[in-house]
Amino acid sequence: MPVMEPDSPHLRGSLVVFEGIDGTGKSTQIQLLAQYLRARGLEVVTDFEPTRGKWGMKVRNAALSGERLSIEEEIDCLLQDRREHVRELIEPALERGAWVLLDRYYLSMMAYQGATGANVEEIRLMNEEFATIPDVAFWLDIPLEMAMERMNARGNGHDAFENEPFLQACHEIYSAMEMPWLHRIEADGTVQETQARIRELIREELGV
Repeated sequence: MPVMEPDSPHLRGSLVVFEGIDGTGKSTQIQLLAQYLRARGLEVVTDFEPTRGKWGMKVRNAALSGERLSIEEEIDCLLQDRREHVRELIEPALERGAWVLLDRYYLSMMAYQGATGANVEEIRLMNEEFATIPDVAFWLDIPLEMAMERMNARGNGHDAFENEPFLQACHEIYSAMEMPWLHRIEADGTVQETQARIRELIREELGV
């Protein structure tokens, strides 16, 4: 795929998703990749899910209180949140040729709500009825002990999702995912080593 000219409206942008449990360094890697792409003259939009919208905040606030919503309500809120996100931000940005870099997408829903007991494949199908399929997704994988150490070092306390047995179940679901556009990245080295692996795959998969 040729490098896109930012002023070529007929060329669609690319959706790049970063996945993994908390503490894997997704935010840092997104910032570095955004710098790399912008240096090549590309428009880059960075965002995250759940969003700060009505539906996403309902899930976030419940988790921060330590009392999660019911699994049915979580799924409903996350689907509503993603529909708005796709409609209002993701698709318009892609249509004008921008690159969209997301910290979490529907693979997180498969992992986190799947670890709660929901059917993982049903969650995927519900999302792919309307959600844009990523061009590339990176699963940043580090040992669970390292992720827990990083979360503890933040000193902000844990939400209702951040306990070791639950995150281990999420990890197992991530490790079982098989999509041609999903790439596992060993992220337990330096920030620079992880970014180098990501950029190499971006060049291979998307030609930038």
